This record gives sequence, structure tokens and C-alpha cells, in this order.
Amino acid sequence: MRVNVRYFASIREAIGVSAEARDTHALTLAALRDELIASGGAYAESLARGHAVRVALNQLMCDEAAALEEGAEVAFFPPVTGG
Repeated sequence: MRVNVRYFASIREAIGVSAEARDTHALTLAALRDELIASGGAYAESLARGHAVRVALNQLMCDEAAALEEGAEVAFFPPVTGG
């Protein structure tokens, strides 16, 4: 299936793109993240397990167990802090 992936803040800066369309065999957000990590390089560094990463599916914050569907928009971003 094909999904649209967006990256924000420090993740976008590390990967070097703000968005991309990706073909995936992943059925969940967690599996998609693991596929991206397996790509190596900046993907592995910025999305690594152990790093705090938030994820949204079709503009709704959700758990990584959420199911992917064709054409979904997935967004990865670091937690936001403010003061």
C-alpha cells in the first residue's frame, strides 16, 4: 500500500525532507516506523526506539498500534514542550 509520511521539527531536519509518499507492507504505525528505522541513516537515528516520537494518523494523535490504510497520512514528530 502507499501512504503519505510527514516529518516535523528535528525529525524533518535530520531526514532532510518534510514529506514523502512511501510504499509499505506495514499494517500498523509501529511496523511502518520499524520499516523506516530499517532504512538506516537519518531514519534510523531520528526514529530509533528509545527516542521520544509522537505519531498522528490522518491528523489525529494515536497509538502506534493503529492500523494503516491505503492513502493514509502519517506524521512523525518529537514531543513538544513549551514555557
